[in-house]
This record gives sequence, C-alpha cells and structure tokens, in this order.
Amino acid sequence: MEEQNKIELLKEKIESAQAIVVGIASGMSAANGERYYYQDDDDFKKLAGSLRDKYDIHSWFDLYYDPRVTKEEHWAMLLRHIRHLYEAEAGETYKDLAEILKGKNYYIVTTNQDFQTFKAFPDDKITRLQGDFRYFQCKHQCHDEIYYNEDIINDLYPKIEGDRLPERYIPKCPKCGGDMADWVRSREFLQGKFYEKEFERYMNFLRSNMNKKVLFLELGVGVMTPMFIKEPFMNMVYQWPDAFYATINPKHAIIPKEIEKKSLAINDDILFVLKKLLGKPTEDIKRDKGEIFDSGKVY
Repeated sequence: MEEQNKIELLKEKIESAQAIVVGIASGMSAANGERYYYQDDDDFKKLAGSLRDKYDIHSWFDLYYDPRVTKEEHWAMLLRHIRHLYEAEAGETYKDLAEILKGKNYYIVTTNQDFQTFKAFPDDKITRLQGDFRYFQCKHQCHDEIYYNEDIINDLYPKIEGDRLPERYIPKCPKCGGDMADWVRSREFLQGKFYEKEFERYMNFLRSNMNKKVLFLELGVGVMTPMFIKEPFMNMVYQWPDAFYATINPKHAIIPKEIEKKSLAINDDILFVLKKLLGKPTEDIKRDKGEIFDSGKVY
C-alpha cells in the first residue's frame, strides 16, 4: 500500500474508533529531537560535562548505568537531566497527538519516564509503566511512598560542584535515612500503591471498551521491552473482534502474521505522519527513516 494511502487509512480508523488506546515510547520523544539518551549530541555533552571524556561514554543511558560513575557523579548528572526535563516544553509530536485525540474516547499508556506526555494530556488519561523522573523513592523501598521532586531539584542544582553532588547533599529517605533514588524502572523500582492505582485505571479503560471498535495506536515503540506495550497490544487485537492495530516507527513497525488483516504499519517519521493526519505542512520536516536514530534500541 502506498504511504499516503496508509495515512488515509489510519485517519479513517481514528475517526471511526469508539475508543483509542495509545502506546507511547522513546521514539515519540526522539521525533522531537530528544535523542541524547542514545546519541552523542549537544544535549548529552551538556548534561554529562567532563564525565563524557573521563569515562569515554557517548550517550546518557550508557552514562546512567555505567558502574564506574561514582555516586556523587551520578547524582550530579541526574540533577542536570531532571532539570532539563522540567524546563523542556512539550514537543510537537505530543501537541499534534493531543489535537488528533481532542474530543475522543482515549487512554494513553507509556514507557517514557521523561513526563512529556503529562505536558500535553490530563493526568487521569495516562498510565506510566516505567516510572517518572519527577519522583524520588526510598532506594531500599522501606515504605510505600514516592515524592514529587521539583523543589528538591531546584534546591540541589546550585550545589553541584564540578560534575559531582557532594555526599552531604544526596537526598535521604525521611523514614529510614538511607539514600533516595529516582522513581524509574530498576531492581529497586517501587511498584507500590501509586503505581497499582494508575495501572488499574488503565485496566478499567480496557475492560469498559473491549467490546467496542478499538484502535490500538503504537507510537515509537521499539523492541527493547515489548512486554509493556507492543505484545499486550498485539494480543488484545488478536482476541478482540473489532480491534485494530496501527504502529508508526521509522525502522521497526512490526506486524505478526496472526493479525496482519487487522493491522497497519507505517515505517516513517512520527512527526511527519502526525502532521499529515492533521493536514499540516510537512515540507520543512527532515524525515527520519531510521538511519539517523535507531528506533530498534528504544523501548
């Protein structure tokens, strides 16, 4: 099928759907230029400081997980990163998606931790599956509570010395006195009452709409953690008689043969496709077909 015909078909599916379930992952933010997680760009160089050359590391996630980085250095680059996220405006992909979904019965599930989705959509329309950098938790999970951290970030940011946050300033748990940690998916991740309440809201939306004409719209989901969005979407489309699956990904828009008659894959830049759906100009968009940004690395 020609690309324009695919976009027209997706537009028809959006307009005719009685419910839309949107799955958002890193490719959605990458389409706005937020690629420092996996690329050695100017944003990464700014966030990493001298740690980039010290450890010969060339992406934010590699720096985040590198065991050579000291605790003080880790907190310095974490503070810089979270402050960057607070200051960033919602990207065009999120604004365009909000325009597409306006007035529709929809729900969003995301693996992104950058809280871009929350800048364009109401909180009660979103479930985050891998946490959110706006919150801290006890690293040792001594109690079931997460803490909004904007004031903490603003207080600690000026205390960074070089590329390290002195030990005395590292946030401590108000209950046990141990270190705090960012509330994002890890072996220490607190999947407690806050998480469960939000996940149940997502399940309620699915249960209440499962017998309707449902569109599962997957945006920028790669193959790193398919168990969160991709596989559940595919399974529900396979089982629900009136469900349809659409995936937009420059390089890894995958459709299994079991649901190929109920699916649509668009291997193109997300920003370009959303603009086309809205009838907006696309001439100035430098389309990413997967060569610049390897979406197969993102979840």
